[in-house]
Amino acid sequence: MNSPVSPKPAARFAARRSFVLLIAALATIGPFSMDTFLPSLPDLQKALGASPVQAQQALSAYLLGFGIMSLWHGAISDAVGRRPVIITALVVYALAALACTFAPSIEVLIGARLVQGLFGGAGAIVSRAIVRDCFEGADAQRLMSTVMLLFAVAPALAPVVGGFLQEWWGWRSVFGFMLAGSLLLLAWTWAALPETHPPAARVPLDAASLARGYADVLTHREFQLLAAMIALNFSTFFVYIMSAPAFMGATDFGWFFIPVVGGMMLGARVSGKLAGRLSSRRTANLGFMLMLAGVAANVVIQVAIAPGMTKSGLLTFISIAPLVVSATGQSMITPSAQMLMMDLFPKNRGMVSSGQGFTQVMLSTLVAGVIAPLVSDTAVHLALTGALLLAAGLTCWIAYLRLRRR
Repeated sequence: MNSPVSPKPAARFAARRSFVLLIAALATIGPFSMDTFLPSLPDLQKALGASPVQAQQALSAYLLGFGIMSLWHGAISDAVGRRPVIITALVVYALAALACTFAPSIEVLIGARLVQGLFGGAGAIVSRAIVRDCFEGADAQRLMSTVMLLFAVAPALAPVVGGFLQEWWGWRSVFGFMLAGSLLLLAWTWAALPETHPPAARVPLDAASLARGYADVLTHREFQLLAAMIALNFSTFFVYIMSAPAFMGATDFGWFFIPVVGGMMLGARVSGKLAGRLSSRRTANLGFMLMLAGVAANVVIQVAIAPGMTKSGLLTFISIAPLVVSATGQSMITPSAQMLMMDLFPKNRGMVSSGQGFTQVMLSTLVAGVIAPLVSDTAVHLALTGALLLAAGLTCWIAYLRLRRR
């Protein structure tokens, strides 16, 4: 199953656009599957005779599985290679998507979603390790920008796609779409993904080694601060995604999220252009400046300006524009922070990626299950929540910089 890899994988793959596209696709499938079915919740609930809580559990189960297994995908790939982990995960994910598509009850759907989550995150976790296997310096940061962009953009685009699938063919078509996509990606991976982590670079897969490795990574102060910062920054936007069903129809998601996705794409583009010109820290600092400007403007607009305006295109524009600015900054920060984090443990990049993925998904689970339901009643509450999450993320970044200076 393992394809041979050249001694210098960066030189072999750098010119291959298809390789970059494959890595990007692998990074997307897990986060895309989180909330594709959000616009289908009312229809799904009615069709399966489920309560609102049970319907929401189909999302929570996925996030729980995604977070738990995020701790293991990277570590296992450090021991057995990247390719076997991704292929196995795609096979099981596809079977779970099939079960979701034809689920006869809400209980079966929740169980299948849990399995989907357990294996859906492998591509996102292992793809980051593949980037660092193959590339160094500015090249690595550019590709990491693309991977992180798609990881952040996928949950925003997912409800847009899901909304149209729901409108055209109903809730089962959403899971059928996941099934078809996973099968296509499995075929592509089987044919085109080589092994980028050769046997000589692998670490033993035993309980003692894993315990020591995770203890080293998860208790490392710089890792903790960077992982928390990435997760908190992402949550400033994720809280809007999870709150959207409270005030949007099935096909309305695009009006809100597509401009924000444009901001994310712009930020990732800027991050890639700055790679090799500015250090990762300076790029992250610029990103924080944009995030602060966007979040502050959003709070001022929602607290002081929007309440005095009638609903109109102008109100929609001034409500979305600050979020676009904030999203641009967020997608500049994440690739830089990922680079800094990966380089803390060059021999355990898969484990580092797992630890960071676990941190982000666990916070996302808290946002989806607890925070979003509490603050989705008004735009003011959402804006203030985003500001608090950003303040916490910025605090982590400042603490990291101070620690590095020491």
